Amino acid sequence: MTGKVWSYIAEKLEREGALHFSLLDPDPFKVTPGSCAEMAKLAEDAGTDAIRIGGSTAFGIIDDAVKAISDAVEIPTILFPGNISGVSKHADAMFFMSLLNSTNPYWIIGAQALAAANVKLMGIEPISMGYLLISPGKTAAWVGDAKVFPRDKPRLPLMYALAAELLGFKLVYLEAGSGAEGGGVPVEMISAVTEIADIPVVTGGGFNDAESVAKAVEAGASIVVQGTYLEKTLSKDKGAGLKKIIKALKEAGAKRVKK
Repeated sequence: MTGKVWSYIAEKLEREGALHFSLLDPDPFKVTPGSCAEMAKLAEDAGTDAIRIGGSTAFGIIDDAVKAISDAVEIPTILFPGNISGVSKHADAMFFMSLLNSTNPYWIIGAQALAAANVKLMGIEPISMGYLLISPGKTAAWVGDAKVFPRDKPRLPLMYALAAELLGFKLVYLEAGSGAEGGGVPVEMISAVTEIADIPVVTGGGFNDAESVAKAVEAGASIVVQGTYLEKTLSKDKGAGLKKIIKALKEAGAKRVKK
């Protein structure tokens, strides 16, 4: 059965061509539930299409932060769990992910098996996603024991993306890692995947300006995720910079729809 959040994503992609997701990491050592909620509201006001909640390292219980964020915004809240501790009943949905280029079976299927019953009983809408880490991969690669894809080998992740599609995943996520430098995942890699794979491509990690985000969409990305950028700018400019970035993304997406 198709869930509400997945329908929202699919229908909005058809209308607008590209979406922007804001990633918030409710790490209690860095932010409070209240500050997470404030950031989520600023991101929503700037035009982001959904709030992703999670990170590569999960400290403590995230319920309070997820509830605060969900209460603060009207757009969907989607879990991006770094492990089984990243599950909360207060989110609208979750990306049920498999880190396909991990060298450790735990991150490919083990954690998913341990979390599955809990997700089912909580009634959280799962959205299946093939997760692929691109160099440098940063913290996510270290935690997930990933054999990261070299940035100059665009067809390597293509094979994995096609496998994800044939295995029935709804999305494939190409990520360079939080705070990655160099403008995110290379556009050549995004193009190589999107030219052949039929499922929507999500990309993130290192997209810090309007130009890099627009280029990712022009290369074929359906969803661009920003996290570190939000942490550095939202409290300073109250979302003004993010609004400009999302405007550029939407303009690039509109051109795709017209084609």
